[in-house]
Amino acid sequence: MRIFLFILIYLVVYGSAHYFFLCKARSAWSLGNAAAMGLASFLGVMILAPLLAVVAEKFKLDILGRPLTLAGYPWMGFLFLFLVVYLGLYLYQGMFRLAGLMLGRDLSLLQLSLPGMFQVALLLALGLSVYGYFEARNIRLEKIKITTAKIPPTTGPVNLVQLSDIHLGLIVRKARLKRILDIVKKADPDIIVSTGDLVDAQINGCEALAGWLREIQPRYGKFAVTGNHEYFTGLVHSLAFTKSAGFEVLRGEGVTVAGLINIAGVDDPMERYLGQNRTVSEKDVLSQLPREKFTILLKHRPKVDPGALGWFDLQLSGHAHKGQIFPFSLLTRMFFKYHAGFYPLADNAAIYVSPGTGTWGPPIRLLTRPEVTLIELVPEE
Repeated sequence: MRIFLFILIYLVVYGSAHYFFLCKARSAWSLGNAAAMGLASFLGVMILAPLLAVVAEKFKLDILGRPLTLAGYPWMGFLFLFLVVYLGLYLYQGMFRLAGLMLGRDLSLLQLSLPGMFQVALLLALGLSVYGYFEARNIRLEKIKITTAKIPPTTGPVNLVQLSDIHLGLIVRKARLKRILDIVKKADPDIIVSTGDLVDAQINGCEALAGWLREIQPRYGKFAVTGNHEYFTGLVHSLAFTKSAGFEVLRGEGVTVAGLINIAGVDDPMERYLGQNRTVSEKDVLSQLPREKFTILLKHRPKVDPGALGWFDLQLSGHAHKGQIFPFSLLTRMFFKYHAGFYPLADNAAIYVSPGTGTWGPPIRLLTRPEVTLIELVPEE
């Protein structure tokens, strides 16, 4: 029932956006019936492309699913930016109309015609989409330094790399993963963790990518937790891929690594929505670990359980992508108190929320540059 409701909402909202674009295009370009029908047909395919790509993936028809994905998702990002820019221009027009009324002057020379608004919005959205495509590929190494008395001075710093929301699938594949792994290799971490959404719904043909990930073997190991997309993909296949990539998946459990630090992980709550019931108390998981060790909690969604405070030193999360495409980031900031970056918490704890290493859906990022995060745990002098 939920899936049908989701599809209905998707078709209504996304279809309305395309209808708006069609109306403005027809007016701006004075399209005849034949041209308008051609554009409407194209827009109809773009509306259905993401849904058809999922169906093609389910039947392992990558020869169909990949073109649909490569066409449908970039168009989705472009259309979102077009609507945002057009709304901005509409507000710009309204501002000058109001100013003209208040000043009693004709400010029409500072305004755009309706066809002009469409043309400007079209060009700006296209330019922002191209810029966003390259920003999504421009992955940086973000360094976070944490000083703690829980790391023995004789051990020296412990370096941990966090990967989050890579979304390996039909869009994020070999080229992007190679960039990511090159950065990881240069960082030379002692530990690698994945805080969910390692894979996307389109996972077919990604087996070779697991081998690339498996080649990197930090001395203290690799650990991962599930994100919501692991469930969308199919948990059995996602776990098989993650384990094949060399990660130990922590599902409501914790380990003490090399006698130095504790790492615990919990499943994404998506499991509850899908009728699975593996939910465990974070406090119960953490309380089984030695308190004197520095404790890291891996949790996909950037939400802090008040009952777990005092039982971990650092929570690592992702999920929000920092909104991925501005100004959508303004909306995600409203939903997530811990949106992106480092936040101190009570009881000498902290949370770090990664903006994500890959992209979901549109292969575009705007003012939300992706990152590989290097966390340096340094002993107190």
